[in-house]
Amino acid sequence: MARLTTSERILQAAHRLFDGEGADAITMRRVADMVGITPMAIYRHFPSREALLKTLSDDSFNAVAREWKAHSRSPDPIKRLLAVAEPYLDYALAHPHLFDHAFSVRRDDARRYPEDFKAGHSPTFNVVVDAVADAMDKGALKQGDPHDVAMTIWAHQHGLIALYRAGRFSYDDAQFRRFYRQSLGRLIDGIRA
Repeated sequence: MARLTTSERILQAAHRLFDGEGADAITMRRVADMVGITPMAIYRHFPSREALLKTLSDDSFNAVAREWKAHSRSPDPIKRLLAVAEPYLDYALAHPHLFDHAFSVRRDDARRYPEDFKAGHSPTFNVVVDAVADAMDKGALKQGDPHDVAMTIWAHQHGLIALYRAGRFSYDDAQFRRFYRQSLGRLIDGIRA
């Protein structure tokens, strides 16, 4: 097994802190202590705490995108579209701090709709747009702008997850998962061709 570089070890430590305690837990001193280097040594790899946080976010987006692509292999365009929703929920429940930072917290470097998304700058959103465009091309969904439809689907998913995490459902995780799937299915049914 290849040895991790110092940058990779820094990211791994920061990821563990972030996942367990949130963005506020990320200090150069804490990360350095976990890696066994001085806090100043981190700056050779990441010019600032913000750069380290951005790299963590970008890595999270890319990991989620890979997971979504793996789930979206069905030849049935509707099944493919619904399959993409599962890893989003899984990620939100398994990594709430990273999920919030990536998708729910206002950040100056966050991508903006429509320009960043339509330019293809979001690895996660691109997977949904591809699934929507494929469903439209195959006549399974009504015609429209695939980006707008993908944003509608994402907003629906995200809203349900945000409400669940805020305690607005009395469901346990399994009950919420069923509701989430059914609700998304109702939304998709409304835009079928």
